[in-house]
Amino acid sequence: MVKLLIFLGNPGKLYEKSRHNVGWLLCDKLYPSVQWAEKFHSLHAKVGTVRLLKPQTYMNESGKAVRACTDFFNFKAEEILVVHDDLELPFGTVRFQKGGGLQGHNGLKSIKSHLGEDGFYRLRFGIGRPAKGSVASYVLLPFSKEEAPLLPILFDKAEHLLSVDVSALPATDTLV
Repeated sequence: MVKLLIFLGNPGKLYEKSRHNVGWLLCDKLYPSVQWAEKFHSLHAKVGTVRLLKPQTYMNESGKAVRACTDFFNFKAEEILVVHDDLELPFGTVRFQKGGGLQGHNGLKSIKSHLGEDGFYRLRFGIGRPAKGSVASYVLLPFSKEEAPLLPILFDKAEHLLSVDVSALPATDTLV
């Protein structure tokens, strides 16, 4: 059973609507009135029996925040679900996964490094790869005017997953 939902993103107005912040965008849609506290190098809240975490360490150092929280509450990797962007999936694809490859995602690499394992659950939001240019620049761009209106639909589909016991789902499942 998931006890900690981690939504990856970068702090600051510059990154607010970026592809890299899709985790934070989902969190803000699902929990618009939650009362956040600053703890664990993060914004932290509790909703029912689940803890929410929005690391404020910037994406590449997310593991620092995750480790501080998991140490405090003694969470195991299989009790964690990380919501993040994924370059390897086309835009519009939402995939659930437990463990597995990190596809070069620096936030996930940091979490794995700090936890010492990658057996946590993941909700991967496809943002696609740029046809040309820098991947680092692409993930920090806002969603296009064609993509942005589709986000609420994708978030509605993802909301259902977050309301079920993910341990009962297949290890990898494409939702959309």
